[in-house]
Amino acid sequence: MYYWHWVRNILRKPYTTGYPTQDDGVVMSMLNSDGITETFAKNQSPMNRRAVALRQVDAGSCNGCESELSLLSSPDYDLSRYGFSLAPSPKHADILVVTGVVTEPMARVVKAVYDQMTEPKRVVAVGVCAISGGVFRDAPGVIGSLAGIVPVSIQIDGCPPTPGDILRGLMWAVDGKDPQVDREVLA
Repeated sequence: MYYWHWVRNILRKPYTTGYPTQDDGVVMSMLNSDGITETFAKNQSPMNRRAVALRQVDAGSCNGCESELSLLSSPDYDLSRYGFSLAPSPKHADILVVTGVVTEPMARVVKAVYDQMTEPKRVVAVGVCAISGGVFRDAPGVIGSLAGIVPVSIQIDGCPPTPGDILRGLMWAVDGKDPQVDREVLA
C-alpha cells in the first residue's frame, strides 16, 4: 500500500535547490584583484603577516546571517583560499565576527570574547541587527549597536548580507581598504 509513495518520489524531481548556476560578481571581482593573498605577500601590517582566524559570536539572531556565513566555507566561496579559518577559541582569533541583536546579557559575552583576543584584533558587525539593532532596536533589553560595546572595525550592512559582501568586509578588515574599490581604481 505504501509503495506508491516510493514510485511517486522516484518519478518526480527533487524538492531541493540545485547548484548555483551563476558566479557571485562580488567574489569574482575580488579574485581578479590583488586581494588578500597579495597583501599577505607584501606584509603591510602585523595582521597580514599570517593566516587570519575568525571567531564568530551569535548575539541573538534569526540565523539569517549565520546561514550566509556558513556558505563561505562551501566550494563556491572557499574562505580558506583567502587565508581565513575559523577559530574555536577567542585566544586564537584575529577577527571577531558578531551577528544578531546585541542584548544586555550577550553584551557581557561579546565584551569577554573581545577581551580574550590578542592584538592586533578587529571586530566585524555582520547584518543590520549587529550594526543598529534592526527592527528590535527599541525592544526591552536590546543594547542596539555593537559599537557601544566594543570598537567595530567594519560594518557589513544587509538583512542578511550576501556571502560575497561578508567576504568583502572580512578582506576589508584585514587589508584596511575595500578590495572592490581598489580593483575599479586600478582597472
